[in-house]
Amino acid sequence: MVIGYTTGVFDLFHIGHLNLLKNAKGMCDKLVVGVTVDELMQYKGKEAMIPFEDRIEIVRACRYVDAAVPQYDMDKLSACKKLGATVLFVGDDWYETDKWKTYEEEFEKAGIRIVYFPYTRGISSTKITSTLKQMRGWTSSISEGSSQPIFPEAAEKTEATRAEEEKPEEHQE
Repeated sequence: MVIGYTTGVFDLFHIGHLNLLKNAKGMCDKLVVGVTVDELMQYKGKEAMIPFEDRIEIVRACRYVDAAVPQYDMDKLSACKKLGATVLFVGDDWYETDKWKTYEEEFEKAGIRIVYFPYTRGISSTKITSTLKQMRGWTSSISEGSSQPIFPEAAEKTEATRAEEEKPEEHQE
């Protein structure tokens, strides 16, 4: 049985996460996913928008995931050994970096293969978070009780739709 392992924060779960998990599951019999705990994120100077308990439940609910476990540290080699994983799946943004060249040697000595998957273009949790922050900043600048629409184009469509809906129906007899 081939056991695969991958890790991630999975904050604001998106299609890129799903692609990673689907592709990984296609290359192993059992897929175990390490979900980064909030404390490890804080240690790295980041903060999750979604709490760990919710993120791990979302990952567990994915049909490609056989087990989801907390990721308390960055030691993927120890995690693979502990879980009996013979394959580690990671994003290709790590491919051929000096850090991962060293990791590859260590993993190879342990009999663990590293498989790099391409990132899904155009989507990332960072991009989603940035967009949400921009929207929050934009909407918070509008005063309470203002009649100014947040999304003018949507408001115009809404007004046009409302006018269309309010037309009396013609009855044919």
